[in-house]
Amino acid sequence: MSILIKNIKELLQVRESNITIVKGEDMKTLPTLQNAYLIIEHDTIVEFGPMSDYEDYQADEVIDAKGKIVLPAWCDSHTHIVYAGDRSQEFVDRINGLSYEDIAQRGGGILNSAEVLQKTSEDDLYEQSLKRLNQVMQLGTGAIEIKSGYGLTVEAELKMLRVIKRLKKSSLAAIKTTLLAAHAVPKEFKDTKKKYVDLVINEMIPEVGQSKLADYIDVFCEKGYFDLEDTERILEAGGRWGLIPKIHVNQFNSFGGVALAVKHKALSVDHLEEMTTEDIEALKNSTTMPVALPSCSYFLSIPYTPARQIIDAGLPLALATDYNPGSTPSGNMNFVVSTACIKLKMTPEEAINAATINGAYAMGLSNQYGSICRGKKANLIITKEIESYNNLPYAFGDNLIDTVIIRGKIIN
Repeated sequence: MSILIKNIKELLQVRESNITIVKGEDMKTLPTLQNAYLIIEHDTIVEFGPMSDYEDYQADEVIDAKGKIVLPAWCDSHTHIVYAGDRSQEFVDRINGLSYEDIAQRGGGILNSAEVLQKTSEDDLYEQSLKRLNQVMQLGTGAIEIKSGYGLTVEAELKMLRVIKRLKKSSLAAIKTTLLAAHAVPKEFKDTKKKYVDLVINEMIPEVGQSKLADYIDVFCEKGYFDLEDTERILEAGGRWGLIPKIHVNQFNSFGGVALAVKHKALSVDHLEEMTTEDIEALKNSTTMPVALPSCSYFLSIPYTPARQIIDAGLPLALATDYNPGSTPSGNMNFVVSTACIKLKMTPEEAINAATINGAYAMGLSNQYGSICRGKKANLIITKEIESYNNLPYAFGDNLIDTVIIRGKIIN
């Protein structure tokens, strides 16, 4: 199967060499090519350039993109889309004045989702999750990370990971898997958290490692959940099974989690709503990607990640949805890009870099995804006719996507 896209008004994120990360001042630059063409063969970008250089090419399908913009599909590096049911009642509870922490202390939040998931069959869980995955692909997401963490028992965590494995086989999207067994302390371990940490280390991680059901290990490193000692023990145990860290840190408090993640060479540190000068310094000269989740801040009415402080310090930044039933019941990366510009004061160029190439880096995928480069996978968004790419974040309530191509196949 070959596809020719011609008369492209503007082709975004064009890279002649395979750059895998963009940092600091460079995030303000988004390489583009006007009046362009692009050729896909099978699942790969094989050629692109200005229409003035175009020579007749016989493709199986030809798309005339006159007036339209083409860019890499979104790369969403932080999601929890494998869950059962919803938590809409907690949404109402927050409107009525309860905080996220209040709801958790009453047995809601993550523990609520865990109870429902434990009672849900694997097939039902798969069908619910596949529907969500297909929806976010229609919205332009072509690569996605999915976490466990709503099981909180050995069997339920494994059930989640098996569902993610099934999604990998049935979907065109590139999917990475993260074990997040340390997402909350189950009710039965409320007064014996150490025993639950021991369960994660001695039973869950070895089982997942032997079955090769995950790429990454994650911990909700936060007051009231898992402290620095818990986090370090879990990361060390995951490392013995080849699981690379991707850590929830600094959502509500800053107390050393970023430095600990860097120490363990975490691929990413995610949330970062609360940041100190020490956290910024810890990230310098590291290979760890800071990841902002602005739609979580929007939904919970908590502070936003200080993107300007991070980028102006010369660091990279990625954007992701945090799609989950409690704090971000949306996987719409278009909204994330808009919110990054509106609330995090990122430029459109910075936001698009953060949602494509840097998002791919935060999943270990930027050698194949996240930019327009010969030899990379053909995951693309074709917009409707718009004035410029500034319209993508500007028109935050509009669906400006005309066509999505994932691994060389048109999905809408």
